[in-house]
Formats: sequence, structure tokens, C-alpha cells
Amino acid sequence: MAESKAITPRAVDFSAWYNDLIMRAELADYSPVRGCMVIRPNGYAIWEQMQQALDRMFKDTGHQNAYFPLFIPQSFLAKEAQHVEGFAPETAVVTHGGGKELEEPLVVRPTSETIIYAMYAKWIQSYRDLPVLINQWANVVRWELRTRLFLRTTEFLWQEGHTAHATEAEAEAETLLILNLYRTFMEEWMAMPVITGPKTDSERFAGALRTYGCEALMQDNKALQAGTSHNLGQNFAKAFDVQFQTAEGGLDYVWSTSWGVSTRLVGGLIMTHGDDKGMVCPPRLAQWQVVIIPIWRTDEERAQVVEAAESMMKELRGAGIRTTTDKREIKPGAKYYEWESRGTPFRLELGPRDLAQQSVMLARRLGGKEAVPMAGLAARLLQEMTAMQQAMLDAARARRDAATLRNPKSKEEFIAFLEGNGGFVFAGFCGDPAVEAEIKARTKATIRCLPDPEFRSPEAPTTCIWTGRPATVEAVWARAY
Repeated sequence: MAESKAITPRAVDFSAWYNDLIMRAELADYSPVRGCMVIRPNGYAIWEQMQQALDRMFKDTGHQNAYFPLFIPQSFLAKEAQHVEGFAPETAVVTHGGGKELEEPLVVRPTSETIIYAMYAKWIQSYRDLPVLINQWANVVRWELRTRLFLRTTEFLWQEGHTAHATEAEAEAETLLILNLYRTFMEEWMAMPVITGPKTDSERFAGALRTYGCEALMQDNKALQAGTSHNLGQNFAKAFDVQFQTAEGGLDYVWSTSWGVSTRLVGGLIMTHGDDKGMVCPPRLAQWQVVIIPIWRTDEERAQVVEAAESMMKELRGAGIRTTTDKREIKPGAKYYEWESRGTPFRLELGPRDLAQQSVMLARRLGGKEAVPMAGLAARLLQEMTAMQQAMLDAARARRDAATLRNPKSKEEFIAFLEGNGGFVFAGFCGDPAVEAEIKARTKATIRCLPDPEFRSPEAPTTCIWTGRPATVEAVWARAY
């Protein structure tokens, strides 16, 4: 690992801390192409664990993977007016290919609704063809002006689900199924608590009937939109003439959904759990859940402890624990420092004295170190991983709740909270888009979602926090990434 400067403390400069951590943990690096990133093996391994978990969840709910082209005819985007208006400023357009000017420019995929619905129009004829439940793992390009590693880059990796249904009720059920699937993944795998609920019209996905989001709160008290699920109604079906014969013999347009999460989740993981030493990775997503560090002074000791470490690694891997051994010829302290900055959940230090006592020194990334017996080590580590996963979720939830204000007593308190340390504010809203825009202009805060029932305040607010008019909904405000 290359020498690098110390990580800036979070309390000094959260943004600098974030960038320093990514460099120190070797998660990603800046590309020669402006706004793009290179995801390094340490970072990509986390994305792979995310992919594998989500992919299983998608397949367990009946979805199949497919792949659609990177290039989309420009005329396709123009067919759905709201959609093209929403994405026009972010599109990259190819005008030349093979040394010639193209007859029709091609848009580099910012999202795939348009090309997918052009294909669905060919594939769907009857209600018997429905539902179509397809997911795609792909890269997309959005020409961002301000970029940050993982959080907002010109090119990023994601999954995008696209489904077609016979009725609006089925499409709505699918939208909510995926929203809850995302929440389960974020909380049970990422240990990142989220608030779910519909977005306001101003925050809705371009071309959607309704958009639902998962909103997390980072350690700097800014919100992160971690994933979205959209009920697209019949908008794209009508634009691309995706019709089917109903069971009653008539013709109707399909009802569709789309949903996605991206490599932004890696940024969310960093900002939810990282500390001033570096990354802290939940066991369920860690590339290596355990690293074994053999310690020796002589060649004879080296042979002895390395052999024991490799035997231990084999045993732990057999128990399903992702384990590696660091046999490099560098000082143990340097290894501890490196694995700690990468966020590896557990470190096992194994020297000649440990071998003689048939024990190993267990060091936890969250703190604490103790000698544990080699006998039953795998079972002990599995228990430790379960406990760490839960502890990380509990700590993140406690931080979020401590940075949440419910039912502020006045507009002044509302403003002071958002302009101070910040966090989530639950308050009454009259539903007027002009008021929403005014609040954003004054405080830089947006409505993150209209919280689902389980997240709402025990006493529903009755007045709008900004106007004093009767409240039509409770809303969650925050400054956001």
C-alpha cells in the first residue's frame, strides 16, 4: 500500500475526510476522464457483495436479468416529453461513428426506459405475456457538472429494473415490493437505516406517475437518496405503443415500473460507518470478513505460524467466512494499520506464543481485543459478525434519531435546525409546490419524502411549518447530497 497522508478528521472537514478515506482504503481513484472514477479492487469487491445480495433478492421475487444496448436513438428520448426534459441537460450524445456523421445521433444511456419499452412493444401482445419482470446490471452516463467519487460521477454502475403489468394495482404492488426489498438490503446488509415514502411532484422521476425513495442520513447530517422505485403508470407504454390484448378481449396499454440503486451505495456505506481511522465495513458486505496476521521473528517461527495461519484460513473458509492471510514481509503494525483503514471487521493475530497456547488474538474493527481459543473459532467469529452487524445498525439508527427534529414549534426553529447542524425535520406541509420551492431557496433543504406510516410522528402535524395554513401531509426535510 502506497504511503499517504493522514486522514482528515470528520469534525474538521467531512468532505476532505471522505476523499482521504477513499484514497487511504484504496476504494477508487480519479480517472483521466473528467468526472469519471476508477473503482479499485477494494471498492469493487464491496460492490460485488452488494450485487450478489441484491441479485439473489431480485431472482427470489421472480425477476430475470437481461442486457440492453448502451446506445439509444435520440428520437426515442423525444417520444416521452417529460422524460427527455428531465434528462436533456445530462445526456452525452454520439454524432460520429466509423469516421462518418451518423444519420441519427445516439444518446449514451442515462437510463434505459426508452429502449426497453421499444423492445417490450415487440414482445408483449397478450395478457398472457404479463407480467414482464426484467432487471439489468449496467453502466450509465449522466453529464454531471459537480462530481464526487461514488456519490455523483459522469459514469456509474447500477442495476435498473423494468417491469410491465396488466393493471395499475399490480404495478403499484411491484413498486412497493421493490421499495421494501431495498430497505431490507440497506438495513440488513449495509446496516444503514432508511426512511421510505413517496416523493413530491418536484422530486419525482421524469415521466413517472409516482416515485418512492429510501432516504438515509449520513454522519454530517445530510440526507442521501439511496434508492428509488417508480410507478411509471402508462406513460412509457403510450409513448412506445406497448399494448396488449386483455383477458376480456379489449386492448390496453401496459402499466410499468422502474427502479434502481447504484455504486452511490458504496459512498453511503462510507459516510454512514467510516471513522477517523478509515473505512468500517459491515461483515455481510466485507470483501474479507477476517484477516489473519501471522507474527514471527525468525525463519523457523515464520514457517510455523504461516502454516498454522493457512490451516486456520482453510477452516474458516470452510465455515463460509471470507478469510485471507497477510504473509507479506512488512511489520505487523503496518499491516494492522492498513487492514483497519480498509474496514476489515476482524483481525486475528497469530504468533508462536499464541500457537503454544492454542489461542489467537482477536481484534475487532469497532474496538476491543482479546485472546480466544482456537477450538470453536469459526462458531465464535460467526457470532461476532452477527453482533457487529447489529451494533452498526443500532449505532447508525441512534445517530439518525439524535439528528432528527419532529414537529418544530415555529418556522424559526425549523430554519435554525436546518442551518445549524442539520438532520431530518418532520413537519407539516400544505402541499403547495411554490412553498416547497421557497423553503429550498431559503434553507437549501428539500423534501426527502412524505414518510410511510411507520415513520410518521405519533401526533400528525396540523399546520404547515412555513405558511401556518392547514397541513395536508407530514414531510421530511433535509439538506441532501
